[in-house]
Amino acid sequence: MKKILLLAGDYTEDYETMVPFQALSMLGYQVDAVCPDKKAGDLIRTSIHDFEGDQTYSEKRGHNFALTKTFEEVEFDDYVGLFITGGRSPEYIRLNNKVLTLVKMFVKSGKPVAAICHAVQVLTAADVLHGRKVTCYPACSPDVALAGGTYVEVAPDQSVVDGNLITSPAWPGNTAILRDFVKALGCRIEI
Repeated sequence: MKKILLLAGDYTEDYETMVPFQALSMLGYQVDAVCPDKKAGDLIRTSIHDFEGDQTYSEKRGHNFALTKTFEEVEFDDYVGLFITGGRSPEYIRLNNKVLTLVKMFVKSGKPVAAICHAVQVLTAADVLHGRKVTCYPACSPDVALAGGTYVEVAPDQSVVDGNLITSPAWPGNTAILRDFVKALGCRIEI
């Protein structure tokens, strides 16, 4: 069975974690959901972000999400792709050296890497955006420029593909980012 590494952490965005985990599992991938300093079976808390007419998103407590693998056991060669969730967790998981090393390895290898919303913070910290085009939650766009990348503004339900990097601005883009991610993985879906 082909494996996907799903990188998350406490207060990851609920839809940006649950939907990819379930959709990729439904397609037959083994999705190893991990968080630095946590083990298989540990719970992470999610947050629900919504767009309710304010200048930025609102945040509410989401569900508990059970991790499926111990982070310290992750080996790069076991995976065909990487999905980095958004929400608040990217701001602190990007401080973990193993996270940054793994992200660099995935990007340099050409394996598909999906990053949604604030997950771009992990890409910027890993220093892998030089000359690359990505999208993200608009408030993170200055980080993209500072990291040498080009921010592409798209509707929240869209995604941007640049080589093996697949990005989307927020959870309304789950359909687009997952479609482009599984295409990059070589998965064919026939209806």
